[in-house]
Amino acid sequence: MARMPSLPGLHLFSSLPSAPPPHDPSSASTPSTPIPIPKYPQPKSRILRTNPPKPPNPALKTFHRRSKYYKPVKDGVISSHGDRAVVIGDSGVSYLLPDAPFEFQYSYSEIPKVKPIAIREPAFLPFAPPTMPRPWTGKAPLKSSKKKIPVFDSFNPPPPGTKGVKQVEMPGPFPLGKYPKEGKSREEILGEPLKNWEIRMLVKPHLSHNRQVNLGRDGLTHNMLELIHSHWKRQRVCKVRCKGVPTVDMDNICHHLEEKTGGKIIHRVGGVLYLFRGRNYNYRTRPQYPVMLWKPAAPVYPKLIQEAPEGLTIEEANELRMKGKNLLPICKLAKNGVYISLVNDVRHAFEGSILVKVDCTGMHESDYKKLGAKLKELVPCVLLSFDNEQILMWRGKDWKSDISEDPSATLPSQARTNDGESIENGDLLHGNHQTIKTSPKMKLLWEKAIDSNKALLLNEIGLAPDDLLEKVEEFERISQATEHSYPALIMSSEDDSSSPDDNLESQDHDESNYSSDDDEDREGDLFDNVNPTVPMGSLPVDIIAKKLRPE
Repeated sequence: MARMPSLPGLHLFSSLPSAPPPHDPSSASTPSTPIPIPKYPQPKSRILRTNPPKPPNPALKTFHRRSKYYKPVKDGVISSHGDRAVVIGDSGVSYLLPDAPFEFQYSYSEIPKVKPIAIREPAFLPFAPPTMPRPWTGKAPLKSSKKKIPVFDSFNPPPPGTKGVKQVEMPGPFPLGKYPKEGKSREEILGEPLKNWEIRMLVKPHLSHNRQVNLGRDGLTHNMLELIHSHWKRQRVCKVRCKGVPTVDMDNICHHLEEKTGGKIIHRVGGVLYLFRGRNYNYRTRPQYPVMLWKPAAPVYPKLIQEAPEGLTIEEANELRMKGKNLLPICKLAKNGVYISLVNDVRHAFEGSILVKVDCTGMHESDYKKLGAKLKELVPCVLLSFDNEQILMWRGKDWKSDISEDPSATLPSQARTNDGESIENGDLLHGNHQTIKTSPKMKLLWEKAIDSNKALLLNEIGLAPDDLLEKVEEFERISQATEHSYPALIMSSEDDSSSPDDNLESQDHDESNYSSDDDEDREGDLFDNVNPTVPMGSLPVDIIAKKLRPE
């Protein structure tokens, strides 16, 4: 092994210096880039514009959402300025204006049944002040035009084909020889009730038309009244499509639409309504309402969920809430859907369980809370919680079943046997039979099946197997004969003498009774083809064709 010479001042395992050596800029040289990166000018489209953001429109700001304004209110006038006032009543917050036909509100259909307890903003009228020289449009006033634009008159519309004028439908429909008349009341404007063929003629063009009024979570709002009249300006029927929370109670929407607009709902399918303006409607004499310039803040109402609901203690309510966590929902509601059958679904679910849950995942918080408030009034029921975007309801102690427990409800009042003999319901109740609970709808279906010979009511309960088989085979022959038989058509000379006007008069119907309750019975035959009443080969065209036909 070689030995290293020992030098003075040299130590092989010495530690590193505590401070780095001084940096000499003259001795160090920066390494140069081997290939320089070229710099290309950026296109103008990629240059980021650093313009300052525009300030938001102050008219669209909702100050009540960021403020802690809270003022308890009581019934009566809370703010007034001359003849204009803000009033708290049974219908919530309403606004009184001089010469107004009714109290104005932001929403006419979506009003809770309870009275508000406080307001979230100062009580101001959301209308233009009377000192404003023109209606507020959000734009600067235009220069005064020298042209004098005439007021639109539905009784004297511009002739068709006029340049710059859209299509306008005349008032009506009217029978031959009748003309529109000026009317002031709702009955005078609506005129005579519509006939079936007139309803089909008015509704059919709008079935696939997208010109409509959309009614959402706020229901029938005040500004929609003027919007509906703008639709009626050029067409006789206004199509209204309803979605969201208001569709739980469609009868309420139909009532307020007819009451506030003065029209008539002539057809209804699901959440779509067809609103007729009236035979004698004139856009020039329509009621004109001021437009709301902003949406007022909703007042504060009492809480829907109570710690101890009515009829329960705190311990019982908490126990029901714990049971409801493991309960499966009866349905899942989609956002902005149509919930026409929701009330009946909840009522039917209460027949088998004291608790019912509805899944509202994905919906807005205010939407499913409004749904709960409506179900509480319409079912009725007791709300327990809105946890996890689900509505949990209890049917309450005063709940009554919709299924009748009367034994006579299981059988029709008068039934027929396979021999065609009619027997009374009281005769059947004396036998030994088992009473089965049934709903009114199921009872109606059984009655229709027995009347149409599609079902058989046995008056003898204890039948032998052979006798029962014989009755079933005999009933099968009767039902087949009934199903494949058609009514005979009898033509006489007296029928030929009847005028066509008599046939039209026989088709009249009482339109005043046409409401949303009759829609289910009339939807099926509204657009069905009319069955021909003339036999084949009896028309004059058929006789001429028969003579010209080569033998």
